[in-house]
Amino acid sequence: MQNPYIPMPVEVVKIVTEVDSKDIKTFRLVFVNKEDEERFRYLPGQFAELSIFGKGECPIGIASSPTQQGYLEFTVQRAGALVAGIVTSALHDLDVGARIGVRGPLGNAWPLEYLEGKNVVVVGGGFAFTTLRSLIHYMIHEKNRPRFGDISVIYGARTPGLLCYKDELATWECREDVRMFVTVDKGDETWKGRTGFVPAVCREVAPGASGPTCSEFTPSAENAVAVICGPPVMIRYTLPVFFELGFSKENIITSLEMRMKCGIGKCGRCNVGEKYVCKDGPVFSVAELEKLTREY
Repeated sequence: MQNPYIPMPVEVVKIVTEVDSKDIKTFRLVFVNKEDEERFRYLPGQFAELSIFGKGECPIGIASSPTQQGYLEFTVQRAGALVAGIVTSALHDLDVGARIGVRGPLGNAWPLEYLEGKNVVVVGGGFAFTTLRSLIHYMIHEKNRPRFGDISVIYGARTPGLLCYKDELATWECREDVRMFVTVDKGDETWKGRTGFVPAVCREVAPGASGPTCSEFTPSAENAVAVICGPPVMIRYTLPVFFELGFSKENIITSLEMRMKCGIGKCGRCNVGEKYVCKDGPVFSVAELEKLTREY
């Protein structure tokens, strides 16, 4: 049995700066040892611990999809001046060719079997779009796409310069089998897309909506599941919208990514009531969360 405390060595083969502020980067990693790659079997929604030798480790959601074989991708935000962020800062200082450690996969995943046969609306905000990106890649893969119904994606950021994965967003917008809605809180002189807060856009275009921007192709909320991940304030104001649209608490799924710690339930710092977010989560339905204490 593999020691869960020992990270597997990986090499950085590609680094992409995602946003204009340059504080969010995506790192593509390949395993140094082939047996480690074969052992690392993950699903969208899971996370891993990234370790910088001599600095420490931190939990990061997996941004790539298991359908993208041969590498892992993690999108990492450098911590601000008021936050310690030793590991994320060290990650941002790496160059291609550097070696770090990966421990995982950890936590549970987005409920793929439950999503099968249903319409899926993916709602993301800012940097928290990472594991949702993994889910989208998984669902639209040619071998998986027939398993899911209509796919709607609503993704927002404060400004155009803070949108991640811009090339992929453009590619998804061109697909006929994905309803794509990208919005920003405030546009600039170059922005030609939608402007508005994510909750308002959900009210207009999500399954079950009946606003002026809807069409006969807008799917119903009856057989739909919402998968939501974003800043806490976005989630707070988005959840009531989906209740209004007729989504049950069982059909609204979110992730408590900010609670992740050691990943194996030993440090006790992620517990919410009787649950350990790093083992029992980070993915929960709203119905499951309502059974927990309000610590989260």
